[in-house]
Amino acid sequence: MSSCNNSIAQPLIFVLAGIPGLESSHGWFSVPFFLVFVVAVIGNATILCIIRVEKSLHEPMFLLLAMLSVVDLSLVSVTVPRMLGIFWMNAKEISFNACLTQMFFIPLFYVMESGVLLAMAFDRFVAIRHPLRYTTVLSDNLLVKMALAVLARAVAVLTPAPILMKRVESFQTHIIAYSYCAYMAVVQIACGDVSDHIVYGLMVIAASAGFDLFFIILSYGLILHAVFRIPSWEARGKAFSTCGSHLCVIALFYSPVIFSVLAQILGYRMAPHLQIIIDNLYFLVPPMINPLIYGARTKQVREWVLRIFHCQGD
Repeated sequence: MSSCNNSIAQPLIFVLAGIPGLESSHGWFSVPFFLVFVVAVIGNATILCIIRVEKSLHEPMFLLLAMLSVVDLSLVSVTVPRMLGIFWMNAKEISFNACLTQMFFIPLFYVMESGVLLAMAFDRFVAIRHPLRYTTVLSDNLLVKMALAVLARAVAVLTPAPILMKRVESFQTHIIAYSYCAYMAVVQIACGDVSDHIVYGLMVIAASAGFDLFFIILSYGLILHAVFRIPSWEARGKAFSTCGSHLCVIALFYSPVIFSVLAQILGYRMAPHLQIIIDNLYFLVPPMINPLIYGARTKQVREWVLRIFHCQGD
């Protein structure tokens, strides 16, 4: 139950604090944020262009990679420009409706990325367990259905967020101690009983990242079982190598979530500014690193990148 002795009515404008306690360093924070944005946009756009141009890459694994790049581009596009506005121009004011919109779209793309990673785990499962039926099982029709399912799940899970927040009639303050309109950050300044909001927040985590991570682990358990039944060590190594890029991306994506959950379970209280920085890593680092991982570990993509640089050098 929130204490609101001097509550204010639902404000027309919220003020985003950026990174509380480190306001004097906002200019320095803008540099890595801007670099992350540039690398993420160039990297993911390059992946999309290569997959579109190279006909041999029009197969399930690379089409799912293209889907991942689209989600990554969307994720950085709805987060970084607004943060840079705070850091560079002190543009901290955001309307209530714009805050609700941001509250919906930022986690929407995060949940979609988690769903795409689950789809990619299923792709690797089919490729290793049923290699002869790979293209038959993962047909274009199934890929479209998977993409629609990822989008529908994300929309269904995140639609209640702005609706629930719209029903909050009063707040303790109009200042949000965050760099964007995070749902739980706004709940913390809401007046009245916020238990429904907390339960909903936990359900979102369980129905998205928790659900996906469980089935990803299950998929790789079945993959390991299949790989160790292969008699040839060389064939085992080849099978594992096809999963390498995906495993790196999974570890990168879910590590901050697992770290935060473990910290709360163990009772470790992080400084607010440190928590905000880690939360920002959820949305910023994977879109930057994902294309670099696949570019470095995927032969076809690597050859195309080298070809591009070679042409520019000539």
